[in-house]
Amino acid sequence: MSADEIDTRARRRVAADERRMRLRRSMSLRAALAEFARHPSPWIMGVFLLSALVARILVGGWGLADLLVPVVMIASFPLVEWLIHVFVLHWRPKRLGRLVVDPLVARKHREHHRDPRDIPLIFIPWQVLLMVIAAALVVGLVVFTSVERGLTFLVVLPAIGLVYEWTHYLIHSDYRPRHAFYRALWRNHRFHHYRNEHYWFAVTTAGTVDRLLGTYPDPDTVEKSPTAKDLHALSRAGE
Repeated sequence: MSADEIDTRARRRVAADERRMRLRRSMSLRAALAEFARHPSPWIMGVFLLSALVARILVGGWGLADLLVPVVMIASFPLVEWLIHVFVLHWRPKRLGRLVVDPLVARKHREHHRDPRDIPLIFIPWQVLLMVIAAALVVGLVVFTSVERGLTFLVVLPAIGLVYEWTHYLIHSDYRPRHAFYRALWRNHRFHHYRNEHYWFAVTTAGTVDRLLGTYPDPDTVEKSPTAKDLHALSRAGE
């Protein structure tokens, strides 16, 4: 099959997907929140957030640095999100002798691309979250020289995580965007899944870091990728 035939077939498929999306009945935010609460990652992050917040309040010792920590974390998150999406979630399995390096989070993300409508695959795997929490505790309680600032870090981290999980889930749900900012997030992420997986990596921001790092092209100039639902074409290679 020629490249032109592949592109034509891909364009027809994405157009059909978009028509089906428009025909679906929009769900309410209340229904979206009810579905969101049925999955483990929001609860894990919520418990982590509440525990860290209680500990931070009990420890006390507030200062200006408690404002600086969240400002730095929130300002840097778009770049962190982009780096994780590109280098962790889109990790291509690598063979080192007899060992294949292929983390669970990358495998689950490939499944998510194969079927963006599969709701459980939208969420961060709970096993990965537990490892992230363990690493965060080391950073917050060991790496930080101040227990107070370390606990502030541990409060802000799951709060950011919940914003990411909710935004990512909502984009993939049947909730239709009603405001300009959310419409931009919704459109960008759908381009990533249904047009070309090599662009539009930001989820919680409207293309800020994508613009900075050159992954925010004009969608009309980007051909539909035949591997948007088969990252690295691994299924064809007999993954």
